This record gives sequence, C-alpha cells and structure tokens, in this order.
Amino acid sequence: MAKSMQAIVCHAPLDYRLEEVPIPHAGPGEIVIKVTACGVCASDIKCYTGAPLFWGDEHRKPYVETPVIAGHEFIGEVVQIGDGAAEKHSLKLGDTAIAEQIVPCWDCRYCRTGKYWLCQVHNIFGFQPVVNGGMAEYLKFPADSIVHKVPAEIPIEQAAMIEPLSCSIHAVQRGNIEFGDVVVVAGAGTLGLGMIAAARLKNPSVLIAVDLLPKRLDAAKKLGADLTINPNETDAVQQVLDLTDGYGCDVYIEATGHPKAVEQGLHMIRKAGTFVEFSVMREPVTVDWTIIGDTKELNIHGSHLGPYTYPLAIAYIHNEKIDVSHIITHQFPLEDYLTAFEMVQQGEDSIKVQLIP
Repeated sequence: MAKSMQAIVCHAPLDYRLEEVPIPHAGPGEIVIKVTACGVCASDIKCYTGAPLFWGDEHRKPYVETPVIAGHEFIGEVVQIGDGAAEKHSLKLGDTAIAEQIVPCWDCRYCRTGKYWLCQVHNIFGFQPVVNGGMAEYLKFPADSIVHKVPAEIPIEQAAMIEPLSCSIHAVQRGNIEFGDVVVVAGAGTLGLGMIAAARLKNPSVLIAVDLLPKRLDAAKKLGADLTINPNETDAVQQVLDLTDGYGCDVYIEATGHPKAVEQGLHMIRKAGTFVEFSVMREPVTVDWTIIGDTKELNIHGSHLGPYTYPLAIAYIHNEKIDVSHIITHQFPLEDYLTAFEMVQQGEDSIKVQLIP
C-alpha cells in the first residue's frame, strides 16, 4: 500500500484543498477502509460557506477543528483490521463496511444511558481531526466507532446513502405517525426524500411532499408521496387546511433548512400535532412561540443523526423497500470537489451528489 493519499482538507470557510496526506493505519480495535464513495451533504456546504453553527459566533463556540478531512456520508472496503476489531465487528478484509456518523465517547451521561448520538464530546466524522472524514482515498474507523457490515450486493452509490437514510428514518420515528395521519414532509432533498420513503412504510392516510423544485417533487412521487405541493405555485398552508377540513396536518417534518419552512409548518399543523425539526439551519430562526404553546399545544420533537437505524437503512436498501436510486443524481472524481460543492450549493439540477475517490 502506498504511504500517501489524496484527501479534501478543510482549513477555513471557502478554503478546502485537495492535498496529499498520510494514509491512516489501523491500531488496536481500529479499521481502515478504502473509500469507494462519499456523498456531499448540505451540512458540508453550510460548513464550507462559513455558517456560524460550524465556525462559531458570539453565541456558540466553533464546532469545526482544522485542518480536517471532510465528509461523513462514506462507504468503503475493509483493507486493514487492528487487533480485536474483526471479532468485535464481525468483519474481514474485503468486506464492505460503514461506521455511524458519530464516534461516541462511551463515558458521558448520554452515552452511559444509551443516548450515544447525543454524546457530550460529540466527535463527528469530517469535522474534527480525531475523526477525519471520507472525502479521501482511505478512512480510519477509531476503536470507539459503531461499525456495520454492508451486503456486497448493494451497489456502491446506493451504499453511500446509508448514512443519510438512517437520519431520515430517525426523523420519521420522531414523528410518531399513526394510522390515518396526514403527514407533510417539507423539503425534498436527500434527507426529505428519505423521509418520504420511510414515512410511506408507516402507511399514513395522506403523505405530502412540499418543495420548490419540480424535479425533486417528481422524485418524491416515485418514493411514495400521495400529493406534492410547490409553494411557488399555490398557497401550501391553505391547500393542506382545505384537505383536512381546516384542521391541518397531524405530523409536519421540516427538512428544508430554510426559516420560512418552520413558520409554514406552525401554520399548517393541527392543534396537538407533532412537529419534527430536523434541519441544520444556517442562521438562528425566530418564530411566534405562542403558536407552539397557547394556540396549538404542539409536540415539538428535534431529530439528530440516525441512532439505532443503520441496520434498518441497510436492510431497506438491500431488500429494495426504499429505492435510493431515485435520489442519486451526480458523481464526480475527488479532484472535482469544488464542482460538486457548487452543484450542491445551487441545488437546482442535483439531489444527491457523490465523490468517487
């Protein structure tokens, strides 16, 4: 094996560089994969463009530590196995494997009570150097990683969708969808489309996708949406109210990353409905909290990462209950990362963009 590899290294906002860096090696309990694909997430673009959530402001400390290799939507082939890792994860050389996005500390209050995805230390692949990301030729899974074997029959580009789909499934779980519910998913990007597909498996009475782009709404129909709404063409809130005799939807899942979708949801949802907030917002969002409390007594559920859902995501892709091929639109070699970033940032011609090292 060569001693160095190519990787996309984050140094600062708008300063990501294709560099030659040392190939990681597996120590005790660790695994190294040869990355076969890595998706570009909307959160990667928010980080790239300098969103305060990642780089800090007067209200928060910086989350990103530089220099760091970017990327958390990865999949790869196992090429090195440290002592004890094969037995722990039931893996061998040549297997396809993925690690969950967060590497828990296993010692904080949250990890000790089973809520590892809320780990106080909160090391996420691609944002801190201790867990360098997958926009590289090789990637190391630290000993504390949660690792899953992936069936070899799953095409690589679909296997790279496991991480975002696991997040989508968790968001749908947080919606507590019941039989007969009217469910709205706002945002038909990668995560929103995964939510549409996962919510379809919950069999709500009406499943609605809301987005501004016809191409994404078409994909939503293929993944199970009964109705699609483009707010540029109609009053989305009024259409949902008319559909529900003026009450509003039972469950609203926000996956646009835009403040207007939060306000839209508060007006669209019925009293005592469940509002799931998933998006990573670029800036803080201000809404009328009276609607949440005194007016509607809403159930507000946050959704973060994909805890305990990776096996489900792997199974649903493998058995074709969720066809993620409708979401994948573009692939680029690693050296064309800026073109990929720009495409995701513009968002008009693409849904899921992937880098292939």
